[in-house]
Amino acid sequence: MLINLNISMEPSSIDSMGTKRRSSSRTIKRRKFDDELVETTFNLQPPASSTKSNSRSRSVSVSTTPMDVVPQSPVVHTITVPVILQPDRINRRPSRQPGTNTSGRKSKKNKNHPHSVNATKDLGRWKPTDDLALITGVQQTNDLKMVHRGTKFSCRFTLQEIQQRWYALLYDSNVSRVAVQAMRNLHPELIASVQARTLYSKAEEDLLGTVKSTSQPMLETFQKLLETNAQAFYPARTAKALMAHWQLMKQYHLLPDQTIQQMSRGEHILNFSDAEDALNDMELSEQKDELNDSEMTIFDRKNKKEIRVLENELSRWQVLVDNVAGTNPPDFDNQTLAILRGRLVRYLMRSKEITVGRSTKDHNVDVDLSLEGPAWKISRRQGTIRLRNNGDFFISSEGKRPIFVDSRPILAGNKMKLNNNSVIEISGLRFIFLINQDLISVIRQETAKFNYTQMQ
Repeated sequence: MLINLNISMEPSSIDSMGTKRRSSSRTIKRRKFDDELVETTFNLQPPASSTKSNSRSRSVSVSTTPMDVVPQSPVVHTITVPVILQPDRINRRPSRQPGTNTSGRKSKKNKNHPHSVNATKDLGRWKPTDDLALITGVQQTNDLKMVHRGTKFSCRFTLQEIQQRWYALLYDSNVSRVAVQAMRNLHPELIASVQARTLYSKAEEDLLGTVKSTSQPMLETFQKLLETNAQAFYPARTAKALMAHWQLMKQYHLLPDQTIQQMSRGEHILNFSDAEDALNDMELSEQKDELNDSEMTIFDRKNKKEIRVLENELSRWQVLVDNVAGTNPPDFDNQTLAILRGRLVRYLMRSKEITVGRSTKDHNVDVDLSLEGPAWKISRRQGTIRLRNNGDFFISSEGKRPIFVDSRPILAGNKMKLNNNSVIEISGLRFIFLINQDLISVIRQETAKFNYTQMQ
């Protein structure tokens, strides 16, 4: 709502004190302020013509008479308020007619939206370069199967996918429109690279076949052929490309004069399978070298001797050490009192006292922990495991670093009892101590009988 408030004063509107009354001629555009001003200050009397038009003016006559002096002609203020009121636009948004241009534009946008989405979705795997290669290939060969076999796309397409894409470019206006726009946005160098790989048509290969296979054509020969038959060759062809394709045709015996010569001679084109069958395996065998054979014999004899020595030493090592090689042999036998089992090896305790440590050239121990892992922090004599007559096992610490039994440290000079399934940790190497309960129970019974006999 726009209200223009014009207050005019007659030239004779001077009060009794001889001072001029002030009047405002500025335009007020605040609706709330104008409504309050018009409704509370003046008694507006709209003219009769206000019912016929939205633009109407209101005139108000106000008589101002001083209380002490009455002038001959009263001062009359004529207020003309042209009001442009549209109540529908005050409280709600303007309603658009269905026939306006805005609604038509919106409906047109909504109408094209699904097609544009489908077209964009259809361009998921098919790049603009693929469409360009497909179109040029079909134009050259008129055969979708040939395009499928000879054209290299950005990804592997099946023959059915190529057929569907070609039909979409032909008959789907939305897909073709988006594809053409995408191809127009390609860089010229990219377009040139795609066109350079375009398949050769039958007419082009026939023209290349006019160059004899027995001749030695130069680049100028193909340049002249290209200039003479410019209408038959694809615009992106160059003399160098024609020469390379001619050499390929000559290599695979596809030139017309090569085929005629072979048919006249009755020759058969040798393929890879025939060449492989024609090879003689005996010719590929190498000649015998007596010196090399003798050296191999000596080397083999030396290896067998080392293996025999190791096999002889294996029985001695198995007294204390049993390699864990994936199989699960029985943990105990009739001679094993206990087992110290690690991650890689198992140490068998077959005597009542064994020493634990690290073996060196001048010092040997019963249980060499270096077979389990890095043992450079372990003392040469780290500890001793003993079996008492009552069937209890004790371990004593004799090295610089402590031994941990079930997470409890044993310092040098101290000892601790070992139970079944006790965890022994020595400088980062962990072992489980397993006791042969059956054999230990027999030992305890014999000890008890002996003690009972001595007491009697």
